Amino acid sequence: MESRVTISVLMSVYNTDFTFVKRAIDSVFAQDFQDFEIILIDDGSTHELSNQLLNYAKLHSDKISYLWHKNRGQANSINRGILNSTGHFIAILDADDAYKPNHLRACLAEMQHADLIASTTHTIVDHEDDYYVPNKHDLSQLVHVDDCVLFATLFGKREVFMRVKFQQMYAADAHFYEHAAQFYSVRKVNLRTYIYYRNSPTSICTRLKTAFDPALS
Repeated sequence: MESRVTISVLMSVYNTDFTFVKRAIDSVFAQDFQDFEIILIDDGSTHELSNQLLNYAKLHSDKISYLWHKNRGQANSINRGILNSTGHFIAILDADDAYKPNHLRACLAEMQHADLIASTTHTIVDHEDDYYVPNKHDLSQLVHVDDCVLFATLFGKREVFMRVKFQQMYAADAHFYEHAAQFYSVRKVNLRTYIYYRNSPTSICTRLKTAFDPALS
């Protein structure tokens, strides 16, 4: 019988600098709740990065499972990670972000009140306008990150992620959350245990913002 863990942490990586990936993974290792596995999905990264990811996974084979496929996007990669996970609960972590040491325990405590949560973040910015991202209803308009459902802050029961799939689209996180709300109890919670590095010039949100306002580049 397959061994089960309490939480599966899923991370999709596509050509993110290994320094950031290691920071993200190490923040999971530093959790004050240790009954977890990490499913590391390599979304067709460069040969050099793929080797780095595989070698790091081998060093921690008791905790990390490494998957590789040709580039298909974060949503499809996370969907694959879900199918290869064993956890009773699913967590997500972006490759260039990090968890505070109590993140998993804090999210797990919220499962007394909901089947799926999204949470606010401890957001790292260089400029005030980094707190704002394109509105899913009108990409030329901006909304504060605290008012959004953020992909990697989603945490919930396995059955939610097995029933509802991520779509490869902008605001896939909000779409998933709203779809799940049709079948399950969902909540937006104020934890700020997820460290969201918004000071990255290569993020999807940054590229969309500069597309509409070149002055921001």
